[in-house]
Amino acid sequence: MIKPSIDDLIKSSFRSILKNKGRTVLTSLGIIIGVASVILLTSIGNGLKGYIEQQFDALGANSIFISPGKIFNDDGGFSQNSMATAMTTSFTQKDFNLLNRKLKNSVIMPVNATYADIKSNYAIKKTTEIDGSVEEYGKSNNVIPSNGNGRWFTNEENDKKSPVVVLGYKIAETLFPKSSAVGKKIIIKGKTFKVIGVVDQKGASMGGPSVDDAVYAPFSVVSDLAGNENINTFIIKAANKDSVESTKKEITKIMLEKYDSDAFTVFDSSQLLSSINSIIGILTVGLSGIAAISLIVGGIGIMNIMLVTVSERTKEIGLRKAIGAYPRAILIQFLIEAIILSSFGGVVGIMIGWLGSLGINNFFPAKVTLSSVIIAFGVSTLVGIIFGVVPARKASKLSPIEALRYE
Repeated sequence: MIKPSIDDLIKSSFRSILKNKGRTVLTSLGIIIGVASVILLTSIGNGLKGYIEQQFDALGANSIFISPGKIFNDDGGFSQNSMATAMTTSFTQKDFNLLNRKLKNSVIMPVNATYADIKSNYAIKKTTEIDGSVEEYGKSNNVIPSNGNGRWFTNEENDKKSPVVVLGYKIAETLFPKSSAVGKKIIIKGKTFKVIGVVDQKGASMGGPSVDDAVYAPFSVVSDLAGNENINTFIIKAANKDSVESTKKEITKIMLEKYDSDAFTVFDSSQLLSSINSIIGILTVGLSGIAAISLIVGGIGIMNIMLVTVSERTKEIGLRKAIGAYPRAILIQFLIEAIILSSFGGVVGIMIGWLGSLGINNFFPAKVTLSSVIIAFGVSTLVGIIFGVVPARKASKLSPIEALRYE
């Protein structure tokens, strides 16, 4: 009896596959598409998670937020009506004064926002977000202009309602394409403002407008532009990380003096980060699961082609069995061929997914991780094993006499 080694079986499998390169590529196409899709989707999810964590690191571990409405439900996820409540509810200047008076060791930053067209002598930027706050906001949110790009506004300028603004990187380029924006004039709602700084390029924010397209101004100035002194949210810096929980309790007690418990939410950056990451994780797994369906389709394609291959090579199988080949050796060879096809699709899919994520990263955060590559390759190989068993068993069970007589 002939008992070939594993090396011989692998070499024989490669020779059989390379006889028809076009069929090999087409057979692996489903696996390629599935693996590439999984890699791309997981890279976007991982990139977004990393970007959000980076943004929260910039805020600092001692940041506390007060938002209108009930942001979180009892399970820790986002409340269904949180956005609607936040859009229709706001705090007042009295709330700011109260917090400022009672929180002695914390920095309170009120935030207001409005939208308006912004004009320069060169261009106009439609419906631009204008964020208003105080001097401490710039450092807290990592939007202080770097050396040579101007400065942030001061609390004195806020008290005097000085018509000054700090521009995001992209909007500065749009309004002043041929020169630096610092020191130039812009017009907002018929009023003239001086550009005192330009923020370095930051990229897209967490699910919202790009930081590079934002305009920053003193809170009092934005209140005049908006026609009210409403406060959309508070950002509060506790004395240190260890005092965050005690400060949150103190803030909750102060706010309950005026509002019902459902009218506001006090939370820190870790709570918000946990909820956002949970949502991103669920979406990534769900979308990757949908993309993985093409792996099953690809596996079915491999099984069909391998069954065709068994039919085409029936005489070869019969001849090998007639001269003493073990049925197990036949089974292993066809199984190896199925694994090679799926592994080839997995490798090509990983390469396409990796290159695609590099391209996406120019516009949106994307990061390929080693774990996602290992999982994608492992699943593609497993698909080859599962869907290769049926044709391999069929080949191994062929009768040598019937196989030799097959036409």
